[in-house]
Amino acid sequence: MAMANLARRKGFLLSRNLSSETLKYSLSLASFSRGFASGSDDNDVVVVGGGPGGYVAAIKAAQLGLKTTCIEKRGALGGTCLNVGCIPSKALLHSSHMYHEAKHSFANHGVKFSSVEVDLPAMMAQKDKAVSNLTRGIEGLFKKNKVNYVKGYGKFVSPSEVSVDTIDGGNTVVKGKNIIIATGSDVKSLPGVSIDEKKIVSSTGALALSEIPKRLVVIGAGYIGLEMGSVWGRLGSEVTVVEFAPDIVPTMDGEVRKQFQRTLEKQGMKFMLKTKVVGVDTSGDGVKLTLEPAAGGDQTSLEADVVLVSAGRTPFTAGLGLDKIGVETDKVGRILVNERFATNVSGVYAIGDVIPGPMLAHKAEEDGVACVEYIAGKVGHVDYDKVPGVVYTHPEVAYVGKTEEQVKELGVPYRVGKFPFLANSRAKAIDDAEGLVKILAEKETDKILGVHIMAPNAGELIHEAVIALQYDAASEDIARVCHAHPTMSEAVKEAAMATFDKPIHI
Repeated sequence: MAMANLARRKGFLLSRNLSSETLKYSLSLASFSRGFASGSDDNDVVVVGGGPGGYVAAIKAAQLGLKTTCIEKRGALGGTCLNVGCIPSKALLHSSHMYHEAKHSFANHGVKFSSVEVDLPAMMAQKDKAVSNLTRGIEGLFKKNKVNYVKGYGKFVSPSEVSVDTIDGGNTVVKGKNIIIATGSDVKSLPGVSIDEKKIVSSTGALALSEIPKRLVVIGAGYIGLEMGSVWGRLGSEVTVVEFAPDIVPTMDGEVRKQFQRTLEKQGMKFMLKTKVVGVDTSGDGVKLTLEPAAGGDQTSLEADVVLVSAGRTPFTAGLGLDKIGVETDKVGRILVNERFATNVSGVYAIGDVIPGPMLAHKAEEDGVACVEYIAGKVGHVDYDKVPGVVYTHPEVAYVGKTEEQVKELGVPYRVGKFPFLANSRAKAIDDAEGLVKILAEKETDKILGVHIMAPNAGELIHEAVIALQYDAASEDIARVCHAHPTMSEAVKEAAMATFDKPIHI
């Protein structure tokens, strides 16, 4: 059976997996053409938005020989991800983990010192330096690839023209034969909860607190809430997570989720699931929340110094003038596109968080590359079923493909292979062995359906699984690949062995 699935594969999947709603919309378009609007000779491609999807699309378009301009309102490239999201949060996650390790684990490794303390301004400065260096790096890539960069807020005047209010107070009109909307997403608000970025903060405010709150309440148990809760919990905050749903991170495999939640609870994080916030009082020194069960019932109160609202994100399309040119959106504000990322308006495209699909930076990047490849007359490729997700806590949780619950819903006979890091020699050697690898494979063909990893470096380990799923590999294919010893990656091999046969080390 080894390599059988790979041998049968003729080439890459050439189209995106679309939601049924988007697919219906795509099919409803009578035809697709790359008709270039008249009077738009200045640029082949104009990208509105300089986040991960937008700046990558702009660079790729330029690399394909297309004259390209990118418009970014922030005045700093990288979007939410680089400026107030993925990158600064990972900087603080790493710094806070180092502090936590120094305080709680170093002595076990023979490293002792009299005291350790947090220098929060220095920690924030390191974060800001990383962000600044990376944003300047993207500007350097723009210059290298000859991408024109306009700093300002863009809005459509016509399907081929974008009016830009520049950050220096001026205005300019940028014309393009093809315009890509890559404006990303914004924090989803909650009724009756006003974010002031002081007492009640979004993820942006949580990345810039001037002092460590004694009590932090996180509303929402998704990726962002758990990551930021981990940062401040390690630094000394009492963290309570309030979640309306019955589970944390609903996209996660159920078995892994339960183990993950137990681990976070051991770290001191408290959870109030099936609970909703019905009132907020900021009149005192702190914040007083009024809570009640999601299904209704007696109200309770919860006090905090800072409240983080982390209830998800919503597409950012405000002020773009989409209605002026007739771009269609769905009921939640996402722009509808076909398999080529084209909207219903000829010459206008959309990618990333503003369209259906996972709201992830790496998904937006893939959208951007595929979109400009289509514009250039080539064939693009993104498969949303094979986009990995990672929660960057410690341990991390990473996954790709189907959860066991999804496989059961499909009614596909399957096998499960699991391997705990407690039986992995590298994990034991470094005294960091909490977690497991779980692989789901089709029973008849052994084709891998999903891989779920909870481990210190799960976000790195998952990519072996992503490649395996991309090529329709069998679990035996991974099991028969030599993995270096001693490494965490051996746990992936052992889980694969457990899926199609038996593991060696447990």
